[in-house]
Amino acid sequence: MNIVDVGLEMAEAQQRLSAYKNNITIFGSARVKRTDPLFQEAYQLAKELSDEGYNILTGAGPGIMKAANKGAYEGKSKSIGLNIELPHEQSANPYLDECLTFEHFFSRKVMLVKHAKACVYFPGGYGTADELMEVLTLVQTQKMPRVPLILYGLEYWKPLLFWFSKLAEDSYIDLQDIALMRVVDSTDEIIEIIKESACH
Repeated sequence: MNIVDVGLEMAEAQQRLSAYKNNITIFGSARVKRTDPLFQEAYQLAKELSDEGYNILTGAGPGIMKAANKGAYEGKSKSIGLNIELPHEQSANPYLDECLTFEHFFSRKVMLVKHAKACVYFPGGYGTADELMEVLTLVQTQKMPRVPLILYGLEYWKPLLFWFSKLAEDSYIDLQDIALMRVVDSTDEIIEIIKESACH
């Protein structure tokens, strides 16, 4: 990793993204198929948020990212993708008003949350978990402002929440750290939390 390249990458991304206000970042698995109910739910959520005046940021790939970008693209606000150069994946999905391409995960992760008014986490794998842990750590340590961190799908996230409870039991984290997240089972709840947050 060349630190100069990382700096240049972040500076360019900052310049381009600073033009967009009122952004919501949506994370989730790249492997979700179009036939999966989660695809439709991510699409519908992004479409509604876009129509309400929120730009949607994703990692620009397939699956949940594609669904969210499609919803935003068909809505009234902007669909923005922050793509990553990988050996086998991933090409950017076609539903983007603006696409930035990153070489480094680190700078991409920073930019996905730096301009976000809220972060929504659909079910996903290592990447989604990594992005959640990164943001939890930044908010916990007050290295970024507290924004709504919304986990979609209680049944899916339950094992992770159980582990977090164990961490709190063992005093590795505080109970209040678990309260940094909201877990919901409907996209209506997500929209309500985001609107409520915007009023404060």
